[in-house]
Amino acid sequence: MKAYVLNEAGPVENMILSEIKKPSIQANDVLVKTKAISINPVDVKVRPDEAALSMILGTEERPVILGWDISGVVTEVGEAVRDFNVGDKVFGMVNFVGHGKAYAEYVAAPADQLAVIPAGISFEDAAATTLAALTALQVLTGRVNSGDRVLIHAGSGGVGHYAIQIAKRMGATVITTSSSKNREFCLSLGADEHIDYRAQKFEEILTDIDFVLDGMGGDILENSIKVVKSGGKIVSLPTHTFEAGLQATADAAGVALEFVMVQSNGENMNTLAGMLKAGTLKPHVSVTFPFEKLQEAHLQIESGRTVGKAIVTV
Repeated sequence: MKAYVLNEAGPVENMILSEIKKPSIQANDVLVKTKAISINPVDVKVRPDEAALSMILGTEERPVILGWDISGVVTEVGEAVRDFNVGDKVFGMVNFVGHGKAYAEYVAAPADQLAVIPAGISFEDAAATTLAALTALQVLTGRVNSGDRVLIHAGSGGVGHYAIQIAKRMGATVITTSSSKNREFCLSLGADEHIDYRAQKFEEILTDIDFVLDGMGGDILENSIKVVKSGGKIVSLPTHTFEAGLQATADAAGVALEFVMVQSNGENMNTLAGMLKAGTLKPHVSVTFPFEKLQEAHLQIESGRTVGKAIVTV
C-alpha cells in the first residue's frame, strides 16, 4: 500500500509517499480502506518538531506515519470485534494521543474508536467530523450549560465551527471571533454575536462570560480572563501549562484555567454520528486535495486561513 512516511521531523518534503506493507490487525481492531483523511493544526505543528512528534506519537522510533482522522470502508475485522462487519463505512480519530498512522491507504484502527457513517454523509464530511469535532464535544460537555454566555475564539476554524454548533445545541448564547470576511459564515452556524478581531477588541466589548474556548493562546488567552465572570472557566487548547503570572491573574478573578487534550473515543464518535444523522451538526469542508498532494494540504493548514476543514481524498 502507499503511505506518507516521515523519517525525521522537518518540512513537508520530509513526508515521502512510499510503498509499504499493509498493516495487520489485532483481535479488537478493524482494517479500514481509507477514503478520506482530515488534516489538523496538530499535524502540521508536530511534523517539524522532533520533541513534539515523540510526545504526541508516544515513540522516538522513526520512521513514523502522521495523521489520525479517517473515513473509509472496513475490509477486515478482528476476531473479538462484534460491532462492525466487512463493508461497513466508518469514521473516527485513531489512536490519539498516539501513533494513528492515518496517512495511508489502509489503517488498522481499534474498533472502539470508530462509528458507522450515517446514510447520506460523504466520506469527506465524515473524515472532517473527527478530531476537531471531538475536541469541541469533549471540551464543551460538562462545562457549558443552557443559558450560559460562551465565547468561542476563531469560530470559522476547524474546532471553532463545530463548537459554535454544539454550544448552541446545549442552549448557550454564543459569541465568536473571526475576520470580517467570515462573519456571515459564523452567524450561519448559529452564533448570536460576531466580533471582528482585526477591527475590535473583544476584551473591551464583552463582560459576564461564563465559558471561553481559546484556540489561540498568548494575548488572546490573557485578555479572555478579563471578560469572564467570577466562577467562569477558560479552556485553552494550545496552552499546556499556565505561567505563574497568568495563573495568579485568573485566580484573583475567580476564573478557572484548564488545558484539554482530545482523546479517541468511540462513544463520542457515535454521538457525533447521531448529530450528523439528525442534521444538527454540519461540517464545512472548504478545500480538498488528492492523496498525491497531501503536502499541499499541510501548507494550507499552516497558512492559518482555512475555513472549516481541509480534507485529503484517497
